[in-house]
Formats: sequence, C-alpha cells, structure tokens
Amino acid sequence: METRQCSRLMIINEKGELLLFQYKDEHSRCPFWATVGGELKAGESYLDAAKRELYEETGLGGEVGPLVMEREDVFAVARSTPALWQEKYYHVHCNSTDKVFAAEWTDEEKSTIQKWKWWSVEDIKSGIHEFKPSCIPDLHEKLLRYGKLA
Repeated sequence: METRQCSRLMIINEKGELLLFQYKDEHSRCPFWATVGGELKAGESYLDAAKRELYEETGLGGEVGPLVMEREDVFAVARSTPALWQEKYYHVHCNSTDKVFAAEWTDEEKSTIQKWKWWSVEDIKSGIHEFKPSCIPDLHEKLLRYGKLA
C-alpha cells in the first residue's frame, strides 16, 4: 500500500472558532467537514507544506505552529485509491476579521470543497455533522482548554 504524507491545519480565531471545509467526493456518501491541508510535495517538509497549504487554501498568512497532533490512517480522498496517510496537525491562530478565500485551489479542490465555515465548540457538539477524522472536535476543545490560541 502506498504511503502518503499530509499537513493539516487547526486554524482557530480569537473567538475560539475552528475553520473547517466541507468536502464531498466519490469516497463518501455524505458531505463531511475537515481541516485545511494537503499532501506534501517532493522534498517538502511537513511544516513547509503546512505554510504553503495555509495560503493556497485560505489566502491567510501568519505563523504556523506548534505541532498539535500526529496520526496515521488508511483512507482514500478525492480521485485517489486507499493509502496509508501520515498526517501532522499544526495550530494556526488568526483573527475573525481575516478574509478567507480560495487563493490557489487546484481543480480537485474546486470540485470537492463545497464551502467553509467557522465552528464553535457548541456547533461542533450539535452532533448533526460528520467530521473527518472524528477526533477533530476533541482536538479543537483540547486546544481551547489548554490555551494554545496564541
């Protein structure tokens, strides 16, 4: 099985809201919400990929870090076949007034990302939406609880 590496971003504003994208692809029956991020390019570090993805997918600048979670899982995304994904999640702080826009989306992103939304802990806990991975709500709450906002 192929191994793929990916940087993901826990982008949280000063209100404690988490920025998530809604995705829909051929591997999921229903739309789901996930963090900003993407696969590393050849020779790129996880941190460099995180910085690149931050701008490409959201138009946001700013500091990326610290690393807040690492995980591995087997899944397929968009037009891919199942692979072992090695993911690193980084915290990013931004302001609620910062403008989010699709700065440099690929054709695949344009076809799979439906919209974005800022989520409060309460909204996430409503239980009516699917989050991938399922640990995102807990990680969001943990980051807020332990003061990783700045």
